[in-house]
Amino acid sequence: MVAIRLNRQGSKDRPYYKIVVVDSRARRDGDFIEQVGTYNPMAEGENYTLDLEKVDKWIANGAQPSETVASMIKKVRAAKA
Repeated sequence: MVAIRLNRQGSKDRPYYKIVVVDSRARRDGDFIEQVGTYNPMAEGENYTLDLEKVDKWIANGAQPSETVASMIKKVRAAKA
């Protein structure tokens, strides 16, 4: 199964995440298929970016977003409406 989830980057106490499409059996920080966005929890205000076209394409092909990524998708869609 394919998942859309966070891939941790950055150093200790300075996390930065890539939102990636990945085989669900892969390691959290392992290889991924495609990067569809970013998330920086250290930034103020809107701290994530997301390419909705890529996300919609992957969800249509059966990818399952994690709970965190699903909430980000929901927020981006609400902001665009």
